[in-house]
Amino acid sequence: FSVLCSAILSSYLLGERLNLLGKLGCMLSLVGSTVMVIHAPEDEEVTTLDEMTSKLKEPGFLAYAAILLALCFLLIFYLAPRYGQSNILVYLTICSVIGAFSVSSVKGLGIAIKGFFAGQPVLQHPLTWILVITLVASITTQINYLNKSLDIFNTSLVFPIYYVLFTSIVITTSIILFKEWVAMTVVDIIGTVCGFLTIILGVFLLHAFKDLHVSLENLPQVLQNEQQVPVSRDDKNILIEVDNSSIAPEDKPKVFVLYT
Repeated sequence: FSVLCSAILSSYLLGERLNLLGKLGCMLSLVGSTVMVIHAPEDEEVTTLDEMTSKLKEPGFLAYAAILLALCFLLIFYLAPRYGQSNILVYLTICSVIGAFSVSSVKGLGIAIKGFFAGQPVLQHPLTWILVITLVASITTQINYLNKSLDIFNTSLVFPIYYVLFTSIVITTSIILFKEWVAMTVVDIIGTVCGFLTIILGVFLLHAFKDLHVSLENLPQVLQNEQQVPVSRDDKNILIEVDNSSIAPEDKPKVFVLYT
């Protein structure tokens, strides 16, 4: 819903345009994300901070978190200064990767809040403060780079792509952290893969054809113009006939220009 609202409101309030292919990509992204969420398994029940700590200490999640941190540092310190102003995926990938830590922190803090009202000594547990620090740092980073992306790129493109990347990384993080893939059936695996491929197609339509002025009204004209594009020649020496032989008399000398 937020993706559709951002596309509509940016069109009316900010004067930004989303062409027909962009709208189709937006809908495909929503469909793919919905299919992924439907086929994603439910979270494993974790009720205490000790159980959450044991989940976070597992080698699989530690390796996954290390990869995400390395990718985040690479994006922030190397790719963002060089390509952040020209490539929309750089800033949004940073926000999405950091989002994996923010969602995990929210999950743990939710458990801590429940334990606090149940009379458990959650304030003395070190994981509580680690999660608070992680949440504040990740949300601050997300807001920073999301605002940078909104200052440069079209809002109608930023929110759908960010939504797709964020949803995909968060679902992947949840599967690895809680080992949800163990309980997934073949139908759920196929549905998740198909949803992810649909997301990729939607993002491609959003990003690759954003500069084309395509709508339902001018679609036949655009297709006709594409069919009438002349074939370019790659020869270094091209002989071009300047005079039109169909109009000029047969005995009139013809003029040629030789380009090298």
